[in-house]
Amino acid sequence: MAITICEVGPRDGLQNEKTLLPTETKVTLIQRAVAGGVRRVEATAFVHPKRVPQMADAEQVMAQVPRDSGVSYIGLVLNRRGFERAARAGVDEVNMVVLATETFSERNQGMTVEASLRAWSEIAGLAHEAGIRPSVTLSAAFGCPFEGEVSPDRVRDLARRVVESGPAEIALADTIGVGVPTQVTELVAAVRDVAPGVALRCHFHNTRNTGYANAVAAVSAGVETLDASAGGIGGCPFAPAATGNIATEDLVYLLDRMGVATGVDLGELAATGRWIGEQLGIDVPALLGRAGTFPG
Repeated sequence: MAITICEVGPRDGLQNEKTLLPTETKVTLIQRAVAGGVRRVEATAFVHPKRVPQMADAEQVMAQVPRDSGVSYIGLVLNRRGFERAARAGVDEVNMVVLATETFSERNQGMTVEASLRAWSEIAGLAHEAGIRPSVTLSAAFGCPFEGEVSPDRVRDLARRVVESGPAEIALADTIGVGVPTQVTELVAAVRDVAPGVALRCHFHNTRNTGYANAVAAVSAGVETLDASAGGIGGCPFAPAATGNIATEDLVYLLDRMGVATGVDLGELAATGRWIGEQLGIDVPALLGRAGTFPG
C-alpha cells in the first residue's frame, strides 16, 4: 500500500505563524521537503497580502522553487485574480477553498458559500483551459468554530455541487481539529457516493490530539493523499484556537511502521521540522525530532 504526502508547511503551516519569514527561508523549506522525497508541495497562496501577510511574496517564492525534481506545486487561490497570478507564476495545481458553513465563509473569505461555489466553478474552468490541475478543499467539513457541528449531508451536498466543475481532486479538511475517525469514514463515503472516481485528499489538524488517528482512518478508507506540515506548524488565522497541522515526520513514521509507503525520508523530514522551528523561534509540536526513529 502507498499514499502520497502533500507538504503544506510553506502555505498552511506558515500562514498562522507570527514570525514573517524571508522568501529565501520559505524556498529553503520547500527545497528541504523536496530533498526529503516529497513530490507534492502547497507552496504558497495568491491572496490579499493585507489579510495574510505571510503570503505576500507568492510570486517570488514560485520563481525560486526547484523545478527539476518532478514536484507538483500547488497555489491556493480564492478568486479569478488569484488564479491569474498563480498561472503567471507557474503553479502546477490550484486549490480553491469552499467553507462548509456561512459564518466561517464570511470570516475566512468574505463571501457566502454560494459565492465561493461560483468562484470555484470559474476557477476550475480557467484551470482546465490553462492545463493546470484544479482541486477544491471542503473546509471545516468536520466542524465549525462558529456554527458547531457540520452534518454529513451538508458535506455530501457541497461535494455534489463542486464535482460539477470537474475537480481533479476533492480534499476534506478538519480545519479546527475536531474530527474523529468515525467521521472520517462517514465523510469519505459520503463524498465517494457523489464523486465516484475523483481522487480524495484529507487535511487534518491535531488541535485535540485526534489528527493521527484520523489519518489512519483516511488511509483505511482509501484516501489517496494526506496533507501534513513539517514540524506540525500552522493553523488557520481565521479560526479561534486552531493549532497546527499533523506533522509530516510524525505521520510518515506512523505510516512507515504500518507498512504504508510514502517515499519520504524520515531523517530528512525530522531535521527539517527542527530547522523550521529554529527559523520561527518556536518549539514545534512534532515529536519525532525529539524522540528519534525506531529502530534507531
